[in-house]
Amino acid sequence: MLDPEQVEARLPSYERRGRPMVFGRCALSPALVEQCFADGMVQPLAGNRQAPAHALARLARHPRAAVRALVAVRPDLGADLVAELSRDPDEDVRMRARLQRFSRTWAEYDMIDRVLDHGPNCTCPITAPAIPPSPDWFAACAASGEPVLRRVAASWPGLPGELARDEDEEVRIRLACHHPQAPPRLLLDVFVARPAHRPHLLTLPAFPRTGTSHLVGHPDPQVHALTAADPAVPDPPVEDPDESVRRAAATNPGLTAKVLEALLTDLRTAEGAAANPSLPVPRMHALLDRCLNDVPASPTTAQGRGAADA
Repeated sequence: MLDPEQVEARLPSYERRGRPMVFGRCALSPALVEQCFADGMVQPLAGNRQAPAHALARLARHPRAAVRALVAVRPDLGADLVAELSRDPDEDVRMRARLQRFSRTWAEYDMIDRVLDHGPNCTCPITAPAIPPSPDWFAACAASGEPVLRRVAASWPGLPGELARDEDEEVRIRLACHHPQAPPRLLLDVFVARPAHRPHLLTLPAFPRTGTSHLVGHPDPQVHALTAADPAVPDPPVEDPDESVRRAAATNPGLTAKVLEALLTDLRTAEGAAANPSLPVPRMHALLDRCLNDVPASPTTAQGRGAADA
């Protein structure tokens, strides 16, 4: 809603829990701006794209650094306030003020805002605005000395993957999770270092299924399981104390037919052994025939058989 008077008139009809949405999205009259400050609802006001300049000036000089940081990257912040915030006593506020020159449009602001305050274990999806910033803007971010901007660039699939060896871990993580050209070794490194990203990394076509011999014996069971399935790793740990490692080892194509037979008798490893590509073809057919014979007849089929018997 863009009419401040209408917003003010309708505000009493909103429950208190719905007011942050109003303060964060609607055009606000001077009275409602004052109410935001009085009610302590400055956070939604700081993100409101309709916030008037006088409100932004007050937010930029708010006694709490967290509030000043919320407005420091806004594209509509005046140059005088940006200069003031670049000298702020709080390091985070100063850093965000340095980013503001890369935030000239709301699309650019959105891309930066989606990276700010998200740590290395963040699994939030990255979606570009309807009209994303230009490729030149992403290229400038990739060449920036600010890690946050390089994280933004790494999150954009259209940029070549030259950030794979960036000194900032979050840049490398974002590249691994969001860039189609991320190198397999980087995917593996992030898999080992950041468990939160493992489910997603395992779905990527470039994720390596071999070349993990340097991780054999890793104390993390998930990493150990990955090496157990690697066909290049000798002596798959089919008797490992960890069940997940044994299940993974059962899928290793380096196993002999004799070992696979033993694994097929254990319910915990039978599924992996049955799916093992090294299982002899006649044995595969025997397993399939057994499965088909074990499938219970459907009610319709059973009725048909009963009628035939009668």
